[in-house]
Amino acid sequence: MQTHSRAWRFVREHRLASVIIGHVSVLLVVGLFFCGGVLGTQLFGAFAQSPCSGGDATYIVHGGDTLGAIAARYHTSWQKLASYNHIHNANMIYVNQAVCIPGRSQVSSGPMPVRGRGNFFPRGQCTWYAAERYHQLHGIYVPWTTNSDAWLWTTRANQFHWHVSSSPGVGAIIDLQPWVQGAYGLGHVAVVERVLSNGHVIASNMNWGAQPWRVVDVEFAPGPGVTFITF
Repeated sequence: MQTHSRAWRFVREHRLASVIIGHVSVLLVVGLFFCGGVLGTQLFGAFAQSPCSGGDATYIVHGGDTLGAIAARYHTSWQKLASYNHIHNANMIYVNQAVCIPGRSQVSSGPMPVRGRGNFFPRGQCTWYAAERYHQLHGIYVPWTTNSDAWLWTTRANQFHWHVSSSPGVGAIIDLQPWVQGAYGLGHVAVVERVLSNGHVIASNMNWGAQPWRVVDVEFAPGPGVTFITF
């Protein structure tokens, strides 16, 4: 009988302890949600901090983004972004992933550049090739499809919030105005494949020279009537 009483007392004491622990746990959880101004904010804020350092920009990946396109927007290379962010497979980035842009204090301001939905230029023209090659490199089509002879691409790029520069970069579209460096009356567009040590570029082209349907590499120089377009 005495053994039975001790066992029953043990069960009751431990049941009481379980109830007390359960209530305390509930109070702690509720406290985390409602003491937002003090402990809650500090705890959740610690998890919400950006993974990038103070001098970097943070780009949040959207559907359809590629590392090459993000790199082009910030005028760097996908190789640098992959190395800096410890991305082992540059073809595998994910929606809502944070990509750190080294040495950029702020994200580019202004409206977001517009993406195209396909290549609607006549096949074989320099415009068709430039749109196709840019998509091949970056996964992005130019969005302008009308009133878009080659010489108008700089204007159209500005209208669609793409970046226009006088400085070359690998993967950029080079736009030559009419009669500049061998371009004809409608201008010419091509895609930069290499930047040479003298500042000139080697660009791949279609509809240039004696065999217009063939892709050829041509050297161009930055200067008046020459712009470089990137997403």
